[in-house]
Amino acid sequence: MTTISPETLALPIAMSVAAGLVGCFAVLRRMTLASDALSHVALPGIGVALALGMNPVLGGVTALVLGTTIVWALEHKTRIPTEALIGVTFSAALAIGSMLTSGEELLEALFGASRRPGLVETVASLGASLLVVVVVLRARHRLVITLVSADLARTAGIDVERLDLVYLLVFGLTVALGLRYLGVLLMGSLIIIPAAAARHLGRSLGGMLAWAAALAVVATTLGTFSAAMLHVGTGPMIIAVAAVLFFIGLVWRHS
Repeated sequence: MTTISPETLALPIAMSVAAGLVGCFAVLRRMTLASDALSHVALPGIGVALALGMNPVLGGVTALVLGTTIVWALEHKTRIPTEALIGVTFSAALAIGSMLTSGEELLEALFGASRRPGLVETVASLGASLLVVVVVLRARHRLVITLVSADLARTAGIDVERLDLVYLLVFGLTVALGLRYLGVLLMGSLIIIPAAAARHLGRSLGGMLAWAAALAVVATTLGTFSAAMLHVGTGPMIIAVAAVLFFIGLVWRHS
């Protein structure tokens, strides 16, 4: 059986906490399908980075930042719903990314890989995870107000457009954090599934955030150890565990 050290789990656990928190507002904003699609925007960046011999995660981050910024700009210029714009961007990104990557590289980009990150990547990813957590927790009340009414939020002095951009960028950064472990196909699922379960379990916004972060961490930890024992892909196992936890939560909530 493959030995998994606490140091190896530190980064995926930090990523899971960020995914759980960001996912709560994706669920509340009814962005469940759009969230999964947005993660695919990383694929062209990964393809370009591989072609240039660069770190594919760096390419994915760049593509996600550009993609989310474009979606935000188009949304506020055209008033087309975010979900529609993300859907179009996703289709284009998936087509371009598929042409730029092939073979094993494409499989790793889609489903992730279990390679150990270097020191620089680990430190940067831990810092980015902490940034996501801090931003979401500090902005949680403003995000809720904008969900109730954008006009009410503006009356309260909230810059709704800027807050939307911040959330989309934080969402994109969270996706980028999970690319190494889950790939572009599965990272959106880790953001959505724990948050969807937490919506039924939490009795308040704080409870929902806590449940989502905890469930994401449990799914990632159990999934990582189970994948090592069963010699299967880590990413698919993490999402399978998350799905099991979701259904357990549903049964528990309604029992």
